[in-house]
Amino acid sequence: MGNRFICMTKKEVKENGSKSKRVGRSQRKLLAEEDFLHRQALSMALHQHQLSQRFDGSMSRRIGSTSSRRRNPSDDPLSNGKQVPEFLENVKTKKFVLIHGEGFGAWCWYKTIALLEESGLLPTAFDLTGSGIHLADTNSVATLAEYAKPLIDFLQDLPEDEKVILVGHSSGGACISYALEHFPQKISKAIFLCATMVSNGQRPFDVFAEELGSAECFMQESKFLIYGNGKDKPPTGFMFEKEQMKGLYFNQSTTKDVALAMVSMRSTPLGPIMEKLSLTPENYGAARRFYIQTLDDRALSPDVQEKLVRENPPERVFKIKGSDHCPFFSKPQALHKILVEIAQIP
Repeated sequence: MGNRFICMTKKEVKENGSKSKRVGRSQRKLLAEEDFLHRQALSMALHQHQLSQRFDGSMSRRIGSTSSRRRNPSDDPLSNGKQVPEFLENVKTKKFVLIHGEGFGAWCWYKTIALLEESGLLPTAFDLTGSGIHLADTNSVATLAEYAKPLIDFLQDLPEDEKVILVGHSSGGACISYALEHFPQKISKAIFLCATMVSNGQRPFDVFAEELGSAECFMQESKFLIYGNGKDKPPTGFMFEKEQMKGLYFNQSTTKDVALAMVSMRSTPLGPIMEKLSLTPENYGAARRFYIQTLDDRALSPDVQEKLVRENPPERVFKIKGSDHCPFFSKPQALHKILVEIAQIP
């Protein structure tokens, strides 16, 4: 080794030195990018907090399209001047309502909203009670009706002749099941995105039971439970630690999206996911349901998702390869393609 070093030519020494400098610059650049992403995510979270001052506790943040009027592509910065796709002429329902899962908020759909709007569709996302920048205390949300109230209010306010396509992620699937039961006439299609598509008499938590253990064990032993009313009272919510969340939810997501999630996610109310749903054949049973499976999911495994569609068969099943539990982060283009395809189904 010593002789090799002594016999190196000036050219080799120069090349090795340049390579070392390049590696050093690369590492410094990576660290700078990580620091920038962290600061950017913190800035976004602060901006969300500032926005929340404009709302009272009974309101939630809504982002995306709020009008059914077709936009002029030249007026929409997301469209880049593109013509509205011809397929839209055959799409009966253009309004999408995007419902987030546990811990998330309307913010998690930012890529999906941009892609759907660019296609000429009309997406809307809002915070469920106690989520995102909704000002309600998570610990005060005890029932599924309370948790889903922003969605229910939205559907109640829809004109008689309008319908929407609902998309529910993870435990948000229970919210769209609840909506299908109570407002079947307002919903054209329901899309369960790696979601809790429960059957009658089943709790949303039951879907996760194989991953987390029985409800009884979870309630007695889980270190993730929150006791908002005091240790001597039943738990009111739960939230995984950051490292746990990264492993469960974001094993394929970008560093930027993980950084955003880490400063934006909130605790999840426990009552709604422990509540048994009452679903009837006349309402829920008659709905058009679709399921999107995520095949690299660690929060709701592909086997559990497969079991859900076997026990409660939807109209069609779609699959996204290489996606973690958050395809709106890890596979936004693939998710968008499937949503557009479902919108076109007669």
